[in-house]
Amino acid sequence: MKHRQDPEQGILDLQMDRIGIRGQVRESIGTGVAGINCKIILVGAEDIPHIWEKVIPHVKAAGLHSEGELTPEDFFEILMKDDMQLWVAVENGELLASMITQIIPYPRKQVLRIISIGGDEMERWIKFLPIVENWALMVGCTSLECWGRKGWLKILRDWKCSYHIITKDLTHRMH
Repeated sequence: MKHRQDPEQGILDLQMDRIGIRGQVRESIGTGVAGINCKIILVGAEDIPHIWEKVIPHVKAAGLHSEGELTPEDFFEILMKDDMQLWVAVENGELLASMITQIIPYPRKQVLRIISIGGDEMERWIKFLPIVENWALMVGCTSLECWGRKGWLKILRDWKCSYHIITKDLTHRMH
């Protein structure tokens, strides 16, 4: 009996060909319908160089709303060490969004922190966040936290604002 390829896997392979990482993506963690063929993919450290140029605009856009803690170059180095995770949303060969997470081991629990998230057409990929939640549970995290602006509370309706981060710039005192 001839083995036939799963049609969904064929679509995923075609998408990976188009964005340049077919055969290199270590783990596809979810499928579902958000658009017609939208997928969320956890990209392994060894595959990040193949896709990084396409991810940079998303990281830069998210960085506009940060306090300048990390640049795209910083993220790249940390991702390559496997100390953070890169997730991508892909549909029909197009990279829609990128998200960077980090597992944070607090003394009493472990959380998955979303550090950077950016991209286009959020309604096509945000529905896949439960897949990321499932992965977090699988690796021992008991909750998620997100570094982001207040606007995310409108989108992440089942999340709560536990506390605000208040910052003060001291660089002017460094002279």
